[in-house]
Amino acid sequence: MSSGKVLDFERPIVELESKIQELKVLSAASPEMSREISRLERQAAELQRERFAALTPWEQLLLAKHPDRPYTLDYLGEMFSEFVELRGDRAFADDPAIVGGLARFEGRPVVVLGHQKGRNTKENLYRNFGMARPEGYRKAQRLFALADRFGLPLLCLIDTAGAYPGIGAEERGQSEAIAASIEAMTRLRVPTISVVIGEGGSGGALAIGVTDRILMLEHAVYSVISPRGCASILWKDAEAEQTAAEQLRMTAHDLSQLGICDEIIPEAVGGAHRGLTVTAAAMQETIRRHLAELDALGPDERIAQRYQKYRRIGHLEVAPGAI
Repeated sequence: MSSGKVLDFERPIVELESKIQELKVLSAASPEMSREISRLERQAAELQRERFAALTPWEQLLLAKHPDRPYTLDYLGEMFSEFVELRGDRAFADDPAIVGGLARFEGRPVVVLGHQKGRNTKENLYRNFGMARPEGYRKAQRLFALADRFGLPLLCLIDTAGAYPGIGAEERGQSEAIAASIEAMTRLRVPTISVVIGEGGSGGALAIGVTDRILMLEHAVYSVISPRGCASILWKDAEAEQTAAEQLRMTAHDLSQLGICDEIIPEAVGGAHRGLTVTAAAMQETIRRHLAELDALGPDERIAQRYQKYRRIGHLEVAPGAI
């Protein structure tokens, strides 16, 4: 169900599309208007392509957080079959902020999991806005072990503002749960792929993202901290978050240049929320290709390449004479 929210930079396109729809209703009794409608449709498509090709990092962030953007369960319905959800961490409780289980990807058994947000207030309270607690990451660890035990590829969909920072989560060992998840992922002997489908926030994203390949949707973002949190720390002003978004280099394009993102997956024109099927098809094709490449490697070779991949991330370049 659509929220009806329209971002400021989407508004001219949406208004033009609305006028086209009105003309289509009128044209039922006036066939000569079809030529004008076709011209306006081409104009709308071109305007949309131009506008979305020049989004600022702040606009990319707004798009990544769009309430109509597809979530993990939406992609599960499009790309996987025979999904069987597995719940609980066998220690405390189930965490609905992370969903996962067994499924088939193009007929092949896999383990798939990801963050899940809600579509309305009731769902968001149930899913905790996609911010997992320790039991969510311990559930993820169960799924990691299941994939490794049965030799199944592991596919992770990332979409969270970060791990939940509440008192209860800290009391139950939030930082330990995230660290244990990261450690578990480094040792997996099966092919692992993560896709940032919306927000990739801090350790909450990294806990299910230490994979052989990191893919990102075209308008997704991935950062060590939210722009608001960064602005509050560096400038003591939460309203400076647009500046922080620029400085964090959090877009898919930035992270591809930095060597963190292995491939950018194109979205439907106007964003994934305007074309789930088109976006899911592009994601499926990209995952299929990377999975085939990883299948060609032995377990020891995959682990060695994974180790080298993360060793290369975050290297420091010092200008001559700076020290």
